[in-house]
Amino acid sequence: MPMHFTPLGDHAVTITLGDSIDEATHRLVRAVSAHLDAHPPGGMVDLVPAFASVAVHYDPARVPGSATASPHHRMVAMLEASLATIRADELPPPRTVEIPVCYGGDLGPDLDDVARQHGLAAEEVVRIHAAGDYLVYMVGFMPGFAYLGGLSDRIATPRRPSPRTAVPAGAVGIGGQQTGVYPMESPGGWNLIGRTPLRIFDIARDEPSLLATGDRVRFRPVTLDEYRASGAP
Repeated sequence: MPMHFTPLGDHAVTITLGDSIDEATHRLVRAVSAHLDAHPPGGMVDLVPAFASVAVHYDPARVPGSATASPHHRMVAMLEASLATIRADELPPPRTVEIPVCYGGDLGPDLDDVARQHGLAAEEVVRIHAAGDYLVYMVGFMPGFAYLGGLSDRIATPRRPSPRTAVPAGAVGIGGQQTGVYPMESPGGWNLIGRTPLRIFDIARDEPSLLATGDRVRFRPVTLDEYRASGAP
């Protein structure tokens, strides 16, 4: 498995596993993350998976080894030894998460615009979006925000030229070749096509983020009455 180790400041190492966003590279990222989570090297304090890399954060004072080598070189040596035999084909099957979505109207103010850009009816955009099988490539930007790959080229839409200053929690959007759900109110420039009543991020839960790297996501259309019946605003 090809790996490239580079310093990320003086407290972290970036392990680069590819140069493209694809499922093969994603599996390598998951394999490295799972292995290091189960077998953390001395001094490691956190790891952050991304599209094609994993950042390993460490405490330089706790990295074992000879003081004649820098903490960075000692950490890289441990990572190289630990990851020498991992295999990307030994991952557990992914979890599938279903997310109900009420599309269009006030909850999806950009749905009609997305449809016009592609010469489709709004109902067809909904059908295509809800038919997708999406992969969580990474979680970032804000707590719980999952970048979902697998969006059909038929509805891939560039970000809005002018971002909104406040996008509500639960908003489902399209940004380029990806789709995703805003876990909390924040600024954002994606095209909003619907909203889910689910709490995507809840600090009170044992696992605050509903979605994790490697999950599969399916969207299920619901009516406005069903959305309101869930207690959502």
